[in-house]
Amino acid sequence: MDPKTTALVLIEFQNDFTSEGGTLHGAVSAVMDATGTLPHAKEALDAAHAAGATVIHSPISFAPGYYEISAHPYGILAGVVSSNSFVKGTWGCEIVTEMAPSGEDIVLEGKRGLDAFGSTNLDFILRSKGIRTVVLAGFLTNCCVESTMRSAYEKGFEVYTLTDAVGATSPEEHANAIRYDYPMFSKPITTAEFAAQLAGEEAAADTSRGY
Repeated sequence: MDPKTTALVLIEFQNDFTSEGGTLHGAVSAVMDATGTLPHAKEALDAAHAAGATVIHSPISFAPGYYEISAHPYGILAGVVSSNSFVKGTWGCEIVTEMAPSGEDIVLEGKRGLDAFGSTNLDFILRSKGIRTVVLAGFLTNCCVESTMRSAYEKGFEVYTLTDAVGATSPEEHANAIRYDYPMFSKPITTAEFAAQLAGEEAAADTSRGY
């Protein structure tokens, strides 16, 4: 894995998901605790910084009132609205301290839906920087991460997903996505394997794969 052509894309590491008191933290805390989502994500971030890879943060945010989306949302966005999550200017919308952007990190603007490519300039950034390999981590395992993974795959990028640095609202959904969906659209690896590949080393075998 060449750091010069690799980007780590961190999806929605925001307080509403990651932190005690966040509006959606209770929904993902069990999987986060079981997989060590946040510590592993921090390890991936540190490894990317150390190797000189591109780091891109992909937060989601809405103006108060959620006027950017349908007045009658359904599915996952209905849950976001009903829980009053990811509102601009609030603590819950902020990227968690451990994952805060620094240095030359890029923060995407305009994410309003599931796919990080959908309403942002992510594709332009990746191609303008000569990125060929996209590595994904974040929330939710089977929603925004998977949606972004599928798009990256179809756009021709080499896609990796960090199985122990993603989180979902239930262990069953998390495990199902990693076991059955991720191998179809990416190369699932652990954070340790990612760090080792960036450093040009061989990671110790890890059969857990985060599920």
